[in-house]
Amino acid sequence: MQQFRKSVRQEMWLLTESSNSYNKIQISSWTQRLFGLIVVKIQFRAFKSSHFNFDALPTWAVILNRELADYFYTPIAYIFLIIFLFLNSVFTFYVGAFFEREQADLIPFFMSHPWLFLILAPALGMRLWAEERKTGTIQSLLTLPTSILSAVLGKFLAAWAFTTFALLLTVPIWFSVNYLGNPDNGVIIASYFGSWLLAGSYLAVSSCMSTLTQNQVIAFILAVVTNFVFTLGGFSLIENILSEFVPFLLLETIVSLNYLTHFNEFVKGVVALPAVIYFVSMIVLFVFFSSVAIQIRNNR
Repeated sequence: MQQFRKSVRQEMWLLTESSNSYNKIQISSWTQRLFGLIVVKIQFRAFKSSHFNFDALPTWAVILNRELADYFYTPIAYIFLIIFLFLNSVFTFYVGAFFEREQADLIPFFMSHPWLFLILAPALGMRLWAEERKTGTIQSLLTLPTSILSAVLGKFLAAWAFTTFALLLTVPIWFSVNYLGNPDNGVIIASYFGSWLLAGSYLAVSSCMSTLTQNQVIAFILAVVTNFVFTLGGFSLIENILSEFVPFLLLETIVSLNYLTHFNEFVKGVVALPAVIYFVSMIVLFVFFSSVAIQIRNNR
């Protein structure tokens, strides 16, 4: 088994090198190169330490490691991080009128996350499978001795881990609020947890939409539209529009799967079990849908 996983790991890295030579954009900025080198070096030390055997990794973890390192050798990681951090600051201190309200909380910060993830998560997830189809590397990936579900899980978890890293970079905003006042840090921690789960749901849907096409723009549009329906499904305006096109039972299902209703529980500081189950179920469901979609297209 150990030799089997080692062969999978080697084939994965060979596949990465062939893909990179085809479509990667070289980064000229020395800061980007340095940051990417630091990430890869940290991963290498972690996996090669005496307490951890890289060869013992399951195949999904090998793919996760490959994809996560891959983000920092393309512009998408830096563009995503810059935009995400900039918009979070704008929504917190300017749009949210932080100083005018004179309240030490991060409600405007967290309430902006559904709208930021609505655009940024599809931008991050559109390449997960559409790019593999466009370059033809998906066939090589699927011929490796690993299951489709492992490949889907590895790619999804890499995108989620990268988004987690982006969320961690916003912690200085939290520190700033604590410096300026006395916020309820329990509410902030619960809200961060909710944002993390929310980001996972957006990415799972985006990953699923990426399996349906080889065009990244189409994958982006499909992901935005689908996530938009889940985000605003409980609003009366959207409900009235959808009632003209979808059956009543499907409409009731969409309304009950509203992102904002469940996310607002976390923003209030309540880590409700139904809300946690909802987001985890959405992630599991759409990761499963992604593997099924790839399997169906692969059998054609």
